[in-house]
Amino acid sequence: MYVTMLGTGAAFADPDRAQSGILVTLDNGVRYMFDCGAGTVRNMVAANASPVDVKAVFLTHLHHDHICDFPLFAITGWMWDRDNPPIVLGPKGTKHFCDSLFEGGAFDSDFRARSAYPLRQGNLEAVRPDIREVSPGLVYEDEDVKIWCDYVEHIPREISECFGIRFEAEGKVLAFSGDTSPCAAMVELARDADVLFHECTFPEAFVEFRKKSGVGTFAHTPPSELGKIARDAGVKSLVATHFGHFESTNPVILKAAEHHLPTDLMGPDMMHDVVKDIRIAYDGPLRMAYDLMRVEV
Repeated sequence: MYVTMLGTGAAFADPDRAQSGILVTLDNGVRYMFDCGAGTVRNMVAANASPVDVKAVFLTHLHHDHICDFPLFAITGWMWDRDNPPIVLGPKGTKHFCDSLFEGGAFDSDFRARSAYPLRQGNLEAVRPDIREVSPGLVYEDEDVKIWCDYVEHIPREISECFGIRFEAEGKVLAFSGDTSPCAAMVELARDADVLFHECTFPEAFVEFRKKSGVGTFAHTPPSELGKIARDAGVKSLVATHFGHFESTNPVILKAAEHHLPTDLMGPDMMHDVVKDIRIAYDGPLRMAYDLMRVEV
C-alpha cells in the first residue's frame, strides 16, 4: 500500500499547503481517507485518485480544517457516478454535520437541481453517507483493514471529541494523530507502527506565543515532544505533518498571523529548527510532509 499526503497544512488558507487530509491506497486499489480539509479533494484528483474509489472517510474531529472539503468530496462522488454511500466514521456530531449538508441542508439547492436529472436520481445514495459515530476501540473492520481509535487531547471533549487512529492492513500498521497535544493514548496507538503520521503544528516558541495570545488553541504537539512520542512508541518511521504556517513568507498570511503567531520568527529556516528539535529524542527515519508526497509502506 501507499499513502498520499493530500493536505499538510493547518487552519489558515495557505497557497503552499492544503488543509488536513491523508489518503491510503491498498494494493487492490481500495482507498481510505483520514480527514478532508480544504484543498484535499483537488489534490486527490491531482494524485490520480477519485472520490468514487474511497470506501471510508474518518474525520478525526470537527474543526473546519479537517472537514470542510467533505461536501465537495460527497458531491463530486455523486457527480462522478459513485453507486454506493461513502462510509463516514467520526466523533459525536458527525451525523449532525453530514445531515446538515445535502437534502434540506446547506447544499439543498445544489441537491435539488442535480437530482432533477434521471442519471443523478439513480445514485442518490452517494450523497446519503453511511454515518457511524465512534467510540474508543475497534471501530471498523472489513476484509482488508482494521481501524482502532482512542481519544487524544486537542479541544474540550464536550465541543468535539478528537481521535487518534491505528490502521492495520496488508500486514502493516499505520498511525494517524489527528490534532493533539502530547498524550499517552497516541503512544499506544502508534506502538511499533511501520509509519506514524503525526501533527507538528507549532515549534515551541509558537506554542508559547499562543498560550499568551488568547487567539486560538495551543494544544498541539511541539517537535521535541513529537520526537519523544515516536521514540517511546518504537515506530519504524515518522512523518511529521499539519504544519501551522510557521515557514510561510506569504504577505497575506504574515498579516493575518499578527495575533496568532510570532511573525518575526516565521520563514523557511524554521523547518530546520523543527527537524533538529524532533531529532533530540528520535533518530529513526523522518520525513517532513508536503502536499502530494507519496509514502510507500
